[in-house]
Amino acid sequence: MHIRRAVPADAEELCSLLNEIIRTGGTTALETPLSAAEFTDWFIDGEFTLVCHVAEHDGLLAGFQSLSLYGDPPKGFADIATFARTNPKIPGVGSALFPATRAAGEELGFEFINATIRADNVSGLAYYTRMGFEDYDRLVQVPLLDGTPVDRIKKRFKLGTSRHTSSE
Repeated sequence: MHIRRAVPADAEELCSLLNEIIRTGGTTALETPLSAAEFTDWFIDGEFTLVCHVAEHDGLLAGFQSLSLYGDPPKGFADIATFARTNPKIPGVGSALFPATRAAGEELGFEFINATIRADNVSGLAYYTRMGFEDYDRLVQVPLLDGTPVDRIKKRFKLGTSRHTSSE
């Protein structure tokens, strides 16, 4: 798997990957599909975007991971988002992306990376735990667009540590 920085030319394919995840539901707080322009702004070169990496596998963009300052995180924190292609499912995308994202967070001088995950996203919670993230807060009963309350688990990864992460 090849990891590199995302560029605006990736937006269409990555947006399609993300919109499939959004339409399937249950694993992301995002509930409304994005246009390629919105995707570019949110994840590649917008005002709050810090860095976005993509994983390429057999000619496909298999997934992406971004760091941003969306939502005004606490001082010293950058927010992470991770999305991997579901069709076809390609194992190990998140594990392959995290070292580059972690290094970028350290280079940018952050103390922590924050992940906010829906409590019903079992695979997302397991992924961030495997990467070394630890629970530190919980947002209780955040309503989805249809009004369904779903907790959000906040996990953080302390940068500057030499944790070993296992592969997916």
